[in-house]
Amino acid sequence: METDPFIPKFEKDGSSIEKPWSQWTGAENKKAKFDCIAKNIITSALNSDEFFRISQCSSAKEIWDTLEVTHEGTNDVKREQKHTLIQEYEMFRMLKG
Repeated sequence: METDPFIPKFEKDGSSIEKPWSQWTGAENKKAKFDCIAKNIITSALNSDEFFRISQCSSAKEIWDTLEVTHEGTNDVKREQKHTLIQEYEMFRMLKG
């Protein structure tokens, strides 16, 4: 999965070089705009504290991943929370009376 914004490139002498903006095709231009649109949608829904947290991110994917870890935790944290809840459920007993 891509984490960087889409920038059209071409091969020259075995290396990848960014295309000048004037040479982008319509499809490449449209694909590059998707990241900008996604970034605008996400940032417009954030408060100032969250915006500061993601202000250094360069792509919508990076912003999304940062917010996901901030609000839900890493996969390890989520797995541990799930195990803890399962353990609490298994230990649950009805009280007498």
